[in-house]
Amino acid sequence: MNRPTNGALHHVEIWVPDLERAVVSFGWLLEALGYTLFQSWGNGRSWRLGATYLVFEQSPDLTAGRHDRCRPGLNHLAFHVEDHHTVEALASEALRHGWNLMFPDRHPHAGGEQSYAAYLENTDGFEVELVAVNPSEPD
Repeated sequence: MNRPTNGALHHVEIWVPDLERAVVSFGWLLEALGYTLFQSWGNGRSWRLGATYLVFEQSPDLTAGRHDRCRPGLNHLAFHVEDHHTVEALASEALRHGWNLMFPDRHPHAGGEQSYAAYLENTDGFEVELVAVNPSEPD
């Protein structure tokens, strides 16, 4: 078995206000990106890709009912995707899984002309960025 690179991310755990909503939005997205369900328990789920996994848990210790990406803490998760076609396909399908397109007036260059990405926000205020690994202008 190949050992992960020293310093590589092992896992990220995100507390969510509603596990089922997180499963609908994040579960769909992670599986579309190639992650597989790794662990499942009463108040949590995790998805794994290679040696890294993401955990979503509904904790009784939450102090707020919605994530605010502008406060200290996690702003967003950014994922590599194959190309601009994949960015567009995922952004379009995401709307059916609890995500909204952020910055639609600047999509797909909200991060600047040099990038091709979709910025999505789910019902609970979590943001993800889907970034084309090899950006190219659409056909």
